[in-house]
Amino acid sequence: MREILKDLERWRRQGRRVAIARVVDLEGSGPRLPGASMAVTEDGQVAGSVSGGCVEGAVVVEALEVLATGDRRMVTFGYSDDEAFAVGLTCGGTIHLFIEPLDW
Repeated sequence: MREILKDLERWRRQGRRVAIARVVDLEGSGPRLPGASMAVTEDGQVAGSVSGGCVEGAVVVEALEVLATGDRRMVTFGYSDDEAFAVGLTCGGTIHLFIEPLDW
């Protein structure tokens, strides 16, 4: 989370809406440990990482949907998940993310 604090502060000053995605659980092998965070602005700017790059694009789509609806959500990506495999999560594990709008 610390790695995105400067970006979050800048976006807060600019009045941008932001969603935060956090790794909350990991089954088997995974690219990032629980606590890894990524922030996405309403115009698609990104800070941080939840997967080292392999599912970031799909997470951005989910985060933008969270900003559009205001609804928090859990999302899961794993090797057996067709979407996750398509975006490159081939480490054999499963990551669970919690995505929510940031309330300044």
